[in-house]
Amino acid sequence: MVSTQVKAVENTGRQYLPQQSGETETRSPNQELLPLSARANEKDRLEIGGCDVATLVEQFGSPLYILDEATLRAACRQYVDSLSRYYPGESQVLYASKAWSAVAICAIAAQEGLGIDVVSGGELYTALEAGVKPEKIYLHGNNKSREELEQAVACGCTIVVDNWLELQMVGEIAEKAAEAIRIMVRFTPGIECHTHEYIRTGHLDSKFGFDPEGMDDVFRWVKEHPRLSLIGLHAHIGSQIFERQPHRDLGGVMVQWLGKAASYGLQIEQLNVGGGLGIRYTEADDPPSIEEWVKGVSEAIADECKAQQVNLPKLLCEPGRSLIGPACITAYRIGSRKAIPGIRTYIAVDGGMSDNPRPITYQSSYRAVLANRMSASVAETVTIAGKHCESGDIVIHDAELPETNSGDILVVMATGAYNYSMASNYNRVPRPATVLVAEGAANIIIARETYEDLIRHDRLPERLVNRG
Repeated sequence: MVSTQVKAVENTGRQYLPQQSGETETRSPNQELLPLSARANEKDRLEIGGCDVATLVEQFGSPLYILDEATLRAACRQYVDSLSRYYPGESQVLYASKAWSAVAICAIAAQEGLGIDVVSGGELYTALEAGVKPEKIYLHGNNKSREELEQAVACGCTIVVDNWLELQMVGEIAEKAAEAIRIMVRFTPGIECHTHEYIRTGHLDSKFGFDPEGMDDVFRWVKEHPRLSLIGLHAHIGSQIFERQPHRDLGGVMVQWLGKAASYGLQIEQLNVGGGLGIRYTEADDPPSIEEWVKGVSEAIADECKAQQVNLPKLLCEPGRSLIGPACITAYRIGSRKAIPGIRTYIAVDGGMSDNPRPITYQSSYRAVLANRMSASVAETVTIAGKHCESGDIVIHDAELPETNSGDILVVMATGAYNYSMASNYNRVPRPATVLVAEGAANIIIARETYEDLIRHDRLPERLVNRG
């Protein structure tokens, strides 16, 4: 998909329509690409969380991730409140921390009543450091090491078993454990959805989960190992999904497996339907709201339980992108310009694929605004290029912006999910800082890396020391 920049709001000529005083209920489509607290201030500059973005860049440098606490907390509450409203049984929201694992982010999610979904020993360690209770942490992953499994058992979190090797290793660990080990079993439900092939996980040809044809053998094996406590089933159909029906179908499929497990004397208490709800990266994106997504999944499971005459399980879901994605923007300084007559004009920024690998990896689309001149009219179409030594390091193709100057602050929107978490030190570029903004206060929650950080783990053998 070709990316374009945020266009002028109809009838205003502006790249962004400031929210007027007292205007709290409606936001234009372009405004909805920014965090909830975003506004243009009296200096005609973008403000988020009561903090002037240009001032933040002056204070903390660029590139800079700016995370709006109000937007993150609002999304957490929407999931929790919607489940309470639409699901008649017990429920639990888990933050899929692979979207962005950081101590402060996990702490905010925990304060809002969420548990944490982790997929590595590092993410598990981060959640524990944030103070998340182990019983609200679930360890996923398709190739967990024995050390990670032992780490999970030692802290008391739930293990979502993905394959036979893991099941056997957990069984061995359980023989020496003080208590029975809580596990869930992940399987592939065979549900297709329209998203990038790299982030489809529910179809049968997937590296994740047990094949449904082998689930009878799994149930029999677990039944023969009483030191394993099978508390639930897990399935996930993909990421950045706009379709409603696949998630409804998933709920129905999962309930049917409750009866199959019961036939082996296994009483499943929990169903985890994963996450995958998409967000708006451009004004053309039209995902369901959090409430619509929760309502559909809840009704599907409740209806199928009624039809199958089985008790309602505890319903778990694992949103990641839809919680953190819209809450963050990335601020860059614009640098060089290259105009190629009759072809295109490149505008370079001081970051790129090292802080946002999604465009080069997934061909992802984004929108941007000039944070230091919010009322300026759109005047040119440019391609936003990163600073890395790769022709493919393009942040946004054919971006529509006001005329830009070196030193302008460019803000790319909806960069909270899979930006920092997939960031790298390509070209030995330090990863950016992250500031959390709320009610006019800005706090560093991830420090900017230094050149010293880049070589901290380098080692120079004695024989290579230059003694000249």
